[in-house]
Order: sequence, then C-alpha cells, then structure tokens
Amino acid sequence: MAGCSSGSSGDGTDEGKNSDTSSAAAPSSGTTSGLPASLTSQKLDWGRCKGTSDTPAPGGDWQCATLKVPLDYAKPDGGTIGLALIRSKATGGQSKRIGSLLFNFGGPGGSGVSTMPAYESVVGTLHERYDLVSWDPRGVAASEGVRCRSDKAIQAAESVDATPDDPAEEAAYFKDAADFGKGCEKAAGKLLSHVSTTDTARDMDLMRQVLGDQKMHYFGISYGTELGGVYAHLFPKNVGRLILDAVVDPSADTVGHAKNQTLGFQRALDDYLKSTGQDPKQGSQKIVDLLNRIDAKPLPTSSGRKLTQTLALTGIVLPLYSKEGWSHLTSALKDAEDGDGSELLGLADGYNDRDASGHYGTTTHSQRVISCLDDKQRPTPEETKKLLPEFEKISPVFGDFMGWDTAGWCHDWPVAGQYDTPEASAPGAEPILVVGNTGDPATPYEGARRMADELGKGVGVELTWKGEGHGAYGSGSDCVDSTVNSYLLKGTVPKDGKVCAS
Repeated sequence: MAGCSSGSSGDGTDEGKNSDTSSAAAPSSGTTSGLPASLTSQKLDWGRCKGTSDTPAPGGDWQCATLKVPLDYAKPDGGTIGLALIRSKATGGQSKRIGSLLFNFGGPGGSGVSTMPAYESVVGTLHERYDLVSWDPRGVAASEGVRCRSDKAIQAAESVDATPDDPAEEAAYFKDAADFGKGCEKAAGKLLSHVSTTDTARDMDLMRQVLGDQKMHYFGISYGTELGGVYAHLFPKNVGRLILDAVVDPSADTVGHAKNQTLGFQRALDDYLKSTGQDPKQGSQKIVDLLNRIDAKPLPTSSGRKLTQTLALTGIVLPLYSKEGWSHLTSALKDAEDGDGSELLGLADGYNDRDASGHYGTTTHSQRVISCLDDKQRPTPEETKKLLPEFEKISPVFGDFMGWDTAGWCHDWPVAGQYDTPEASAPGAEPILVVGNTGDPATPYEGARRMADELGKGVGVELTWKGEGHGAYGSGSDCVDSTVNSYLLKGTVPKDGKVCAS
C-alpha cells in the first residue's frame, strides 16, 4: 500500500553533491564471490509472464524469469530453489540506461512479481533510464511460497480472540498460534530455516551479479527498508543508489517494533479524528466502546459471517494506511455503530488478503515465516501481560492487540530467531537516501532518523515529508518525488535533514 495523495510542496533547495555511481566498477564483496559458477554465471531465460489464480498475466513489455539461488548459503554447492523475477527494460534505450532498479514493496511477504507492473505508473519517470525489476523473495508467492493453513481453517480461526479476556480465550489464542507454526513447518520443511532477511539480501547480490550490474540500485518500501539496510551492511562496496521509504526502525526489537507501530497507528487515528472534527481522546474512547460491544456480541454482516472484535480492529487499521481511506473508515464506523459490520469486515478482508470467493492469499503466511525466523525475541505470555499497561497507555485502541501480538505471533515457533535487531551499519557505502513521513502509521517517522544514523555518517541521508500515509514517494509531494528522482537519475544527494512540507 502506497502513502497518501495529499498535495505537498517543499522548498526544493539545499541540494548537495552529485554522486554518480552508475558507471563506477566495484568488486563483489561477501557471499557471491564464494558461490559456484553454475549460480553466478547463470543466464536468465526471460519470457512472457504467466498469470496465476490470484493475478492475471501483465501485458506490455513485462518479462519473467527464474533465478536459481542456494537453499542454504552455508552450503553453496548444495540444493537450490527458484526465485520468480519480473522486469521491464528501460524505455529510453541502452544509451540512457543506468542499470537495473530493484524493488521490494514490503511485508515481509509481499509479491514483487504481482505488484511491479501496477507500480510502473508511479515510477514511470524512472523507467526511462532503469530496467524496473522485482521478485518474489524466498518463501513468497511464486518463489516457493509457503501456505501454512487452508482457507477453511483460516476462516475458522476468525473466532479466536486476539485480545483474550479470560483463561479459556488465552488458551485458545496460544493454541491457534502454535497450530499455525506447525502448519508452516509441515508446508515449508527445510525452507523454514532459510527465508530470513539475511538470506534474501544475499539473494539480491546474486541477482545483481546475474543481471550484470556492477552496483545495486534499489528502492525499498516499508519492510523493504529493513532488507535494504541489511543488504548495505553485508555488501557496502556494492551499494549504488538506494532509496529507503517508509522506514523500519533498525534499533527496535520485537517489543520495540510493536510499540512503534502502536504509536504510529494511534497518531494516524488521532489525525483522522481531528479531520472529522472530533477530539482524539473522546473519539478514541468511542471506538474502544464500540470494540468492547463487538467483543461481547459480534456484529452481523451481509455475507453471513460475523464481525468479531479482532476483525473490526483489523478493518480500522487498513484505511489508516492512506488518507484516501479515511472516508471509508467514517462510513464503516457509522455502519458498525448502527449494528452492521459489513463494511468493516470488507476492510479487514482486504488487509487479510481474502477475496470475494473466500480464498486467502499467502502474504500473511510468508510474513510470519520470515519475521519469526528473523526475530530472536519471543516474549512469554507472562511477560506480555506485564507489558500490556505500557501498550494501552500508548494507544487505548490498538495497545491491547499489539501487546498480545508480541507473544502470539511467534509462539512455540519451530525454528529459532536470528537476531534481536537487524544490523544496518554500512561504512564505506555510497550515500543512501532515507525517506520518512511524519504521518506514517505503520513505520513511524522516528525510524527514518534511526536508520540514517545506523547506516553511518556520510551514508545515511534523511529526507522528511510532513504528510500522511504509509510511504512518501508518489503520494502527492512534488518535493519528495523530484528529490528522489534527482538522486536516482542524476546521483544528486540532498542535504541531510531536508524537509518537504505538506
């Protein structure tokens, strides 16, 4: 999901030095140098993209191919898996071409293959000089995508309360979490231990080499910023022009990340409530009261399914990702107050990747298997209960849900997590542009400064947009768009701390 579409104008000044890395040769560092030639010298068989049951085949000049990568980078001569790639060549011809521009749209678990063609309209200016390239990371969609639970079982689990109020609900909540993990282990097998962000960052560098690029040019959004930071740490000498937009705080552990999101969603809700003329505190309490009533008695919907408290909260979250969604939230809340949960349920289904026929996509499955392999911190139910007052203080609406989620998300997970926080320091890398949005609900603005600082002095360059929604580029700010375009197309690095006002 992109950011908002409200208009924005900035000062357009304080441009810094030029950093033209498009033609500078750089020795490959890290993993790819130790891989067999069967991988590093493979030729991609680009051809017409095929549609899936979830996504029609893209038209135009889009091509698809499969990249072979090691299942286990510790055993590079061992088994391999295939990664689905998609590209559209630079429209300006070879003489103007800078190279490939890789995109990761977030999640983790989002499909780049299905998203990239639709996103071309946003990045059309960049397409003239770059091949637009994306992929389904390992464990995602067409790249050995993991499905941990059937559609029928997912719908049945809607009755599980994600904010348990008594011992019976608590037992059901954690049993459901453990069962989901077992389903992932059965579906993924050995792959479950090899879908980490670090694995995917190594895949990216192999991809760079096979695509024939001396430098990595990359556009990471949301979780894609964490992936970009990990890549820069592993391969600083291979960094070309990297954009990190809607930035995940690299200094936050599992609990810290949950608190950040709790704060971000409450801020966005406050801004929404102000836009409707409501006092944020009173408006939030009104929503809490509604959620409590739904918890006691789920609402009927036109589909025959019941709107539970958990689904209602999910339905409230989705429209906060973009200011364009605020009118839908107003309508859905009004209907729910009148006893009809249909619109909130529809919003929740959108967030949960459920279509009208009752089929669920694999995004949420992949998100869980990747993040649970990454995150070492696993709060126990007892530890979580002690944290709940802190979460509820941050947000009366979202705190309880986000607090419980820290324990339930990876409860009794079959494999251990790899790190408390991702390492993003990248000494010696070319300047990386880090874009933060002050009204971002999912990746609060403070994370951008922390990412810039962790990348290192002279590497992390922060650009701020005073806007609303998840992400900044393509969301209505000419200042943001022109700054990013100038960086990617000309190598112009803005002054660290530049601000684009709404």
